[in-house]
Amino acid sequence: MKSQRFWITCAMGMAVALAGASIAAAATHPPDVNPADFTCAGVTNPFFPLEPGTKWTYQGESEGISTTNTVEVTSCTRVIHPEPGSAGVTTTVVHDQAFEKGVLVEDTLDYFAIACDGTVWYFGEDSTEFPSGSTEGSWIAGENDADAGFIMLAHPRVGDRYFQEFAPKVAVDQAKVISLEGSACVPYQTPDFCSDELLVTKETSQLDPGVVENKYYASGIGFIRGEIIKGGDEFTELVSFTMGPATCSP
Repeated sequence: MKSQRFWITCAMGMAVALAGASIAAAATHPPDVNPADFTCAGVTNPFFPLEPGTKWTYQGESEGISTTNTVEVTSCTRVIHPEPGSAGVTTTVVHDQAFEKGVLVEDTLDYFAIACDGTVWYFGEDSTEFPSGSTEGSWIAGENDADAGFIMLAHPRVGDRYFQEFAPKVAVDQAKVISLEGSACVPYQTPDFCSDELLVTKETSQLDPGVVENKYYASGIGFIRGEIIKGGDEFTELVSFTMGPATCSP
């Protein structure tokens, strides 16, 4: 039994070391994707739930304009090949709609997949802006030099930095974990939901270097609040969090 216990301890230590090395590497370039890492069932991430039927509604303001976002995890899936000719990764389709003053301004299908270690990866999006019909924000890993990134780490630690998406000239976003004890209140329940145990990330983009946004995540709920702290006047906060029947009709 001692030898088995020693082996487990060593294996866990090696896993932590490898995970740390991967995160360190992801701070300077997109991580490599191994499709075999996405074959485990029943894996979850408390800061980024992907249970079909989960729906979040957010309200806020952007430069004085009222905004609403609805985000729903659908039962749809899409197989994405992170490299030409590589095995595919089955992603979960998340439907995100953005409204300004009640009018739809952006309709997006995001593609996420959770690895066996609990890290949630971002494999791309199909996005349409209205009323122009522009799809210039769309990108898919493995196409046009775009690479997948991390949207949520399995075991975030203060100081971790990583690419969330890497699509040259389209989306090159990075995040840094700045706190595991963040505080915020949001009105998604009565009385307001408040916590001082929130994961806080600072997000920036190489394509828009003057803008910095802080995002707050609650375990078991996910993203609850975002605010631009530099380069703009914008915030959004969770006002509804529900579970319902899963659909595939984005």
